[in-house]
Amino acid sequence: MQRSDFLKLSSLGFLGLYSCGITQSVGKEKRLGVQLYTVRGAISKNIETALEKIAALGFKDLEIYSYNGTFFGKNKNEFLTILKNTGLQVVSSHHRTGMTDKEAGTLLKNWENTLDDLNYLGAKYAVCSYLPEAERSLENYRKLPEVLENAATISKKAEVQLAYHNHDFEFLKMDDQKNFYDFILEAPHRIWLKWNWICTGLQKLDSIL
Repeated sequence: MQRSDFLKLSSLGFLGLYSCGITQSVGKEKRLGVQLYTVRGAISKNIETALEKIAALGFKDLEIYSYNGTFFGKNKNEFLTILKNTGLQVVSSHHRTGMTDKEAGTLLKNWENTLDDLNYLGAKYAVCSYLPEAERSLENYRKLPEVLENAATISKKAEVQLAYHNHDFEFLKMDDQKNFYDFILEAPHRIWLKWNWICTGLQKLDSIL
C-alpha cells in the first residue's frame, strides 16, 4: 500500500476495507459505493473535503443520510454541484418514519418534497433506516404497515423504490406467535433484509421464510 493511500483510507476509516481486499476492485467495471453514515465523523467536519477523499479512493456511488430539507446543510443545487465536482452519484438515501421525529425528510412529513429532491439528485432508492427506541412500542408497530404502504405508494409514483433497513430489534418476540417484524411484513411492498442483523436477531431463521 502506498503511503498516500494509507493516509486517505485511515482518514475515512476504510483500512478495514483494504485489509479485506474490497478496495482492489476500484477501477474495474463494477462501481464501488459507500454508505456515508459509516464516515459520519468526517462528513460532519467538512462535507466537501470528505467527498473529495471518498472520490479519490475510487468510490462512485453514495448512500446518504440526515436529509431534513437540505443535504448536510446544502440545498439541492449546492449539493448537486459538489457531487458533479467529485464525480459521485447518490443512489440511495436514509430516512425515518416521522412517528416521533418531527423534522422534515421523514416518511410522514413532506415526503413528496423529499422525493422531488432525491429525484433531482438522481437517487433511485429511499430507505426507512431506523426506528428510534421511542417508536418501538406495540402501538407504533401496529401503525407501521400503513405508514410504510402510504410512503411506498407515493414513492412508486415518483419512481423511487422504498426499502426498509432492518436491525436486530425487529426480531424480538412479542409473544410465542409473533415478533415485531411480522407487522412490517403486513405492508404489501418489496422489503430488503439485512442478513447480518437477521442472524443476530433471529433464533430461528425459518420463522420468516
